[in-house]
Amino acid sequence: MVRRGRDFDEDDVRVRANPRGSRPRTKIRPAQEDAADAMVLAVDRGRYTCLVESGDRSGAEVTAMKARELGRKGVVVGDRVALVGDLRGGPDALARVVRVHPRRHVLRRTADDTDPVERVIVANADQLVIVTALADPEPRPRMIDRCLVAALDAGLTTVLCLTKADLADPGPLLEAYRPLGVTVVVTRQGGELTELRRELAGRTSVLVGHSGVGKSTLVNVLIPGADRVVGVVNDVTGRGRHTSTSAVALRLPEVEFADETLPGGWVIDTPGVRSFGLAHVAPESVVAAFPDLAAITAECPRGCTHLVDAPDCRLDEVEADPARVDSLRRLLTALGSGD
Repeated sequence: MVRRGRDFDEDDVRVRANPRGSRPRTKIRPAQEDAADAMVLAVDRGRYTCLVESGDRSGAEVTAMKARELGRKGVVVGDRVALVGDLRGGPDALARVVRVHPRRHVLRRTADDTDPVERVIVANADQLVIVTALADPEPRPRMIDRCLVAALDAGLTTVLCLTKADLADPGPLLEAYRPLGVTVVVTRQGGELTELRRELAGRTSVLVGHSGVGKSTLVNVLIPGADRVVGVVNDVTGRGRHTSTSAVALRLPEVEFADETLPGGWVIDTPGVRSFGLAHVAPESVVAAFPDLAAITAECPRGCTHLVDAPDCRLDEVEADPARVDSLRRLLTALGSGD
């Protein structure tokens, strides 16, 4: 209010001493010791569906957002996190992710072999299930080899699941991959999945494969009520439509048979991929996965690629299991080959 009849002074204009706020900001954040542990089940545009694993709300599914103090730290499906806030669940409840616990394993890929940016697919999985159709679409062995390299680098065990065996003979792929020590499971459309269930029981398994190979179909049979959308393969291009648009973790139920009970687990369904870049994998990581050949490769010349055309490679000069040498070279070749 303007006072009439005298000059203005400092009492007529009030200015805050600190334009940014009267209380100084601090970088000290609360410890959030009462945060509840949870598992990230799905990620959708900055919102995280989490299953609470501790505290009074254990077993509840809640939606959360990432707390500011996490900065640019990524949160992916399979992460174990700490939550605070509204843990009731429901459409109006929103919690905050305040911590991401250390990851046991991380499955990564890059867009191509020259892309320096690694993309984390899932965290804390136990095994990689590479789903490949025997027909419609045709199998792509180089894609399989690339997935095997990524699994070796991540420290995951591998299962090769061959689908649609009623349309083509699985023999050639069985012969090609069993020498690599890969567990191979064969399924048929409408057939039983008992063998696959045994491989998934008690584990967290991530399903990877290109579009149209039948990942979502498998999930719908393994997990009643999952309702994953199933696509159709194009008759001309042989490619399927991306029916799964983001990774999602689904609980695998316990199953009872006449002579055994298979424990449950987790299945992580991922979107179909057309390429699997390996720019993040060093050849040494692949060689390290063959300890029986390590002593031989250690005697190779410096910088040896261990490939067939590598000069003076000791793998050609020292007696070794030919099948194991061929397996190593196939995976090393996959690091530098296209799909």
